Amino acid sequence: MFVILLKFSDNKAEAGTHMDGHNQWLKQGFDDGVFLLAGSIKPGLGGAILAHNIAAEALQTRVQQDPFVAQNVVSADILEIAPAKADKRLEFLLS
Repeated sequence: MFVILLKFSDNKAEAGTHMDGHNQWLKQGFDDGVFLLAGSIKPGLGGAILAHNIAAEALQTRVQQDPFVAQNVVSADILEIAPAKADKRLEFLLS
């Protein structure tokens, strides 16, 4: 499982130009069953995504295809988590 942190860069002003492409990229991640959750980092610092069912290398490639990343609107940090315990509602993440 992975947490992707997308932190705004100095090119944040270009976010509006690439928002449609970024939203399509997010939709594809959900449609593919890779993204579980996406949202903003408050207050206006960027975004975060929870991902699973993908190898680290494939996720890195996917993240590089995000228009926000490709156009340096955000920098991306990918944190890998090895889930050991979960609430019953999230036990599917343990397999």
